[in-house]
Amino acid sequence: MTFEEILPRLKAGEKVIREGWGGAELYVKLVGQSEHDGETLNPYFLINVRGEGYTMFTPTVCDLLAEDWIIVN
Repeated sequence: MTFEEILPRLKAGEKVIREGWGGAELYVKLVGQSEHDGETLNPYFLINVRGEGYTMFTPTVCDLLAEDWIIVN
């Protein structure tokens, strides 16, 4: 799938990953708007990496153009 195809799925709460990644990456998910210290926190992507936990994720140009995105169950 392309990033354009998986974006609505991310917005619906599903988890995704690229098949071409090395294997430590478990999934990417979208975190909706929330609040932190009384300020609005805009939506952002998180990636879960085995042994490291969560970190913020910003897709690269390669990620945006890739066609190997899949849904994670």
